[in-house]
Amino acid sequence: MQDRLTGLVWPSDANLAGFPLTWQEALDYVQEMNRQCRFAYADWRVPNRRELRSLLSFQTSRPALPADHPFHGVFPAWYWTSTTAVINPAYAWYIDMHGGRMFYGGKDQSYLLWPVRGDGGTLLPVTGQQSCYDSRGKPVSCAGSGQDGEFQHGQPWPKPRFHLMPGMVHDRLTNLCWLRQADLCGKTVTWADALDAVKELNLHGDTPCWRLPNINELESLLDCAQANPALSRPLLFEDVQNGYWSSTTSMFEADWAWALYLDKGAVGVGQKAGSYFHVWPVCDFPGNKKQ
Repeated sequence: MQDRLTGLVWPSDANLAGFPLTWQEALDYVQEMNRQCRFAYADWRVPNRRELRSLLSFQTSRPALPADHPFHGVFPAWYWTSTTAVINPAYAWYIDMHGGRMFYGGKDQSYLLWPVRGDGGTLLPVTGQQSCYDSRGKPVSCAGSGQDGEFQHGQPWPKPRFHLMPGMVHDRLTNLCWLRQADLCGKTVTWADALDAVKELNLHGDTPCWRLPNINELESLLDCAQANPALSRPLLFEDVQNGYWSSTTSMFEADWAWALYLDKGAVGVGQKAGSYFHVWPVCDFPGNKKQ
């Protein structure tokens, strides 16, 4: 099945292996697919975290895929990516197709595999990961590894990626501008208070374009070669915190909203009524029409 949004091609069966695999077993399974020229192609790979995450719909759950998706064998469980979690390189990122969360688990644990092939073009940026690690977290050569660091699929980042502007930082990759002060309220707040704080910023600020970012906008900031925080160096932002609210409601439980754990690079949720996360406003690049 070709995803007309990204151009990526996925097997219609979301569980070709038939059972959970360790991370290395998943990489080996895809290499065997290529040796066999499975489905007449020899360029299958374990998807990186942005490629696998591109399948998700944040309007659905159980599974978190578009309501009219054509796939079968989709399990409400965790699926491996080829991207190592550099906060602990013995772990790799995986995505929950039940609700859409993204976290990391030990490479010696067993999860599901959904291979991919093709090129995400300009829609999906590279993750930033350029190194490769074995299942114990030891650095290894990327050649022939099948890992994210070998393929580095996606749109390359501009150099430099971030550009400092008065009071904000322009991300030249996404054309979004982020408030340079990365903690608008100076503390954790509820989801409703986060939305209100951004409204207040627009009423009294010099640039009335700000909004609470959606979860994809927040995730786009991440550099998967970094942790604590998972942002590219040098840091141009001030008062960077560990967790941030998004404007995206969780369709798994509507009294929860999506959040970014910036120290790790994980995507999870928080109950809207709790003062759990910080506020980091975003706006479109001045003079740019929103796509």
